[in-house]
Amino acid sequence: MISPLEHLSRNGRLDKFFIDGQWVEPKGTAEGVVVNPATEEVVTRFPLGNSWDVDAAVSAARRAFATWSRTRPEYRAGLLDRLQALLEARNELLAQCLSLEMGAAIGYARTAQVPLAIAHVQVARDVLKTFPFVEQRGHTAVTHEPIGVCALITPWNWPLYQITAKVAPALAAGCTVVLKPSELSPLDALLFAESIEEAGFPAGVFNLVNGDGPGVGMGLASHTDVDMISITGSTRAGIAVAQAAAPTVKRVGQELGGKSPNVILPDADLDRAVSLGVAAAFRNLGQSCSAPTRMIVPRERLSEIEAVARRAAAQIIVGDPLSEATTHGAIANRSQFDRIQTMIGVGISEGARLLTGGSGRADEMSVGFYVKPTIFSDVLTNMRIAQEEVFGPVLCIIPYDTVEEAITIANDTVYGLGAHVQGEDMGAVRDVASRIRAGQVHLNYPAWDPHAPFGGFKQSGNGREYGIEGMLEYLEVKSILGYF
Repeated sequence: MISPLEHLSRNGRLDKFFIDGQWVEPKGTAEGVVVNPATEEVVTRFPLGNSWDVDAAVSAARRAFATWSRTRPEYRAGLLDRLQALLEARNELLAQCLSLEMGAAIGYARTAQVPLAIAHVQVARDVLKTFPFVEQRGHTAVTHEPIGVCALITPWNWPLYQITAKVAPALAAGCTVVLKPSELSPLDALLFAESIEEAGFPAGVFNLVNGDGPGVGMGLASHTDVDMISITGSTRAGIAVAQAAAPTVKRVGQELGGKSPNVILPDADLDRAVSLGVAAAFRNLGQSCSAPTRMIVPRERLSEIEAVARRAAAQIIVGDPLSEATTHGAIANRSQFDRIQTMIGVGISEGARLLTGGSGRADEMSVGFYVKPTIFSDVLTNMRIAQEEVFGPVLCIIPYDTVEEAITIANDTVYGLGAHVQGEDMGAVRDVASRIRAGQVHLNYPAWDPHAPFGGFKQSGNGREYGIEGMLEYLEVKSILGYF
């Protein structure tokens, strides 16, 4: 099988944008680079868009909206069906791409990054098939209509997953879109655009412009012909986008940072609760906004918990992302690698006790953004490593004396995206879950549910993605009195 770079180069996609149903030459002259995190080598260069590219994409989306917004749901569902099938056929190509551009272990890319992304397309299609676009309320019709042109800004940590989580429900709702993927992981977006083209979506319904935040992101956020902007990224980036969007009073959806708690209650099965907690915190090398990186544990069982955590961390194999034996590959980029190293140093200087891991590259590797999975214990809730999002495989074990204190610690954060609770007494587990200020809470490590709405409280953002709520974000409500 050819590599993603060979595939894109042969098809003439690598240096083009997808606008108005065509692969077009960018107007911008600036370039970005794709760096392989495993080798630190530049593997390709690609164009970054400018205001002209943004205007062209938004104009195409605006023209297409007039027709696309009036299409029947059955027609849109059929196109999403074809898109899902095409993404499934490209599973291995997409997995190889994710491993190349953001360091994901190939096994994880194949079993999580790609299939979970495809699930968002299936969910959007399923929601669309049964969604009541017109409801009767007495003599009034309450209708849901597509909001318009939507600009979608996606991150580098779950590149394809976040693209489908936004694009699929927006298209299902009848909106047209302009996608700006992260300039640090742009290649899978090009493969996605190919699938959109091959599926037969009308020209202008989906548009792709690569670029950075200042050049393309802010241009989309402030554009007068963009009706909604949705961003997944840091809280800092979300604030900047909201500020740029404010003068045009467009809708802003934000899925931002997190510092998620994992409350382990005194009656929990420690072997399961702690080992799966380590796995959840280090999923995708901790590069997940909802990663449960604060493990809040009963003080009287701290030594047992530390022993289980060490054993769980020892099972992690950090190495070449393309090796079948690797469970965790490389951190996605140099900037994030440096941030993680800095925060590990902060944890040590703050007096947290290092259980495993620490500073430097994993396994004495001399090249590549390989981080040691790191666990601190005896962490205080006011320490920086307990308050700031590290976005890497760094877990804080924070002891508590009472369940009330555990809940207080869980809520002692500016964030409120995800949370976990573990315990045998489901009444107690549910009670604790109800008191945690977070948009999604997992009880005893349930199976992932792509229909479960996802989004944040507090500085973790606003709005929801996934399922019915995910499509509602892209719809306006209209009341038509006297309709019935």
